[in-house]
Amino acid sequence: MTSKPTQPFGRYGEQLAKSYLEQHGYQIITTNWRCSLGEIDIVAKQGMTIVFVEVRSRHTDTTEASFESITKAKQAKMAKVAEAYISAHQLEDAMWRIDVIGVAIPRSGKAIIDHAEDALGW
Repeated sequence: MTSKPTQPFGRYGEQLAKSYLEQHGYQIITTNWRCSLGEIDIVAKQGMTIVFVEVRSRHTDTTEASFESITKAKQAKMAKVAEAYISAHQLEDAMWRIDVIGVAIPRSGKAIIDHAEDALGW
């Protein structure tokens, strides 16, 4: 199996997002959790809430395109994969939500990170 050309870029964005979450008091549980339905980029905990984080990275000057890439179909898939994680780990009684982190990596300058909590409530 060959890796996609975007994979190292995507992993870099996920690393930036993971560091951002840790700096903001989140505890990282796991990264790149996979099941037959798909993948969760980051599973974290904020207080008693499990947070499933989708990371979208783009080579651009704003995070707008990152958030625009989350379609209704993608939101539905994110919910299904989160529910699979909950079921696989017997966490049915846990509070949880899905967040999206947009990472903009301009050609020059520092990366921009925007965090939208409870993305399914958009």
